[in-house]
Amino acid sequence: MILFIKGRLQSFKYAFRGLFLLLKTEHSIMAQTFVFSLTILLGFIVGISKQDWINQIIAMGLVMSIEGMNTAVEKLADFVHKENHPKIGFIKDISAGAVTFAALTFIVIFAITYLPYIINRT
Repeated sequence: MILFIKGRLQSFKYAFRGLFLLLKTEHSIMAQTFVFSLTILLGFIVGISKQDWINQIIAMGLVMSIEGMNTAVEKLADFVHKENHPKIGFIKDISAGAVTFAALTFIVIFAITYLPYIINRT
């Protein structure tokens, strides 16, 4: 049981190191963190509902998670094949497309959440 707990703690150590590396080195993650911080601030300003907070947080987590996986795929592809290669480019494009799906999902949730506040304010 002690070995199990030690193993899980070691896993958390690696996970938080990965999170820190993403935040420190990846410009897309930095930009998304900035945008999501503004979105959180806006949520407090307009007083969104509990369900809106849940939807917003899930959407943000989705984008950041898929962006992290996209980064991992790109780094692995660059490691495996340093030169430009059509198949590597295809893989990277698909990975970036997954991020786009997540980002569009966030945009739709953002619009559904905040457009009523914007419309009612004018």
